[in-house]
Amino acid sequence: MRKTLLLLVPVLLSACTYGITLDDAAKNVRTAWGGDVSGCRDMGKVTVSVQDHIGPVDRNNITVRDELEVLARNQAAELHADTIKPLADPTDGSQPWGAYQCGARPVGPAARPPVAPNNSNSPAPAGKAQTFPVHSG
Repeated sequence: MRKTLLLLVPVLLSACTYGITLDDAAKNVRTAWGGDVSGCRDMGKVTVSVQDHIGPVDRNNITVRDELEVLARNQAAELHADTIKPLADPTDGSQPWGAYQCGARPVGPAARPPVAPNNSNSPAPAGKAQTFPVHSG
């Protein structure tokens, strides 16, 4: 029984991202990580959520954040927005995002901010490597 449980935990955790994919329309939605959207038209706010833990096991923080971004981009596309910006850090697997119509206007730096290690809200030290989601398509 113990070996079976140990083998099932990685399988269950890896299956969590199944079904969260970027819609075709959302491929044109950019993420303004800290960029200025003051010249853009506010199209509304979306709040998205995913499972941030399975039972007593916390999911990988980067995976949760990537899934939240994908869901926010999908929702923004339904609002006919072309840009999203996080309004707050994720909390308990939920995160609010602003949706904007910026057109061809650049929205500032596109680099994603460093992500703190799992279960921590403090930013990563400067000069550390950043990770970015890989989107199949």
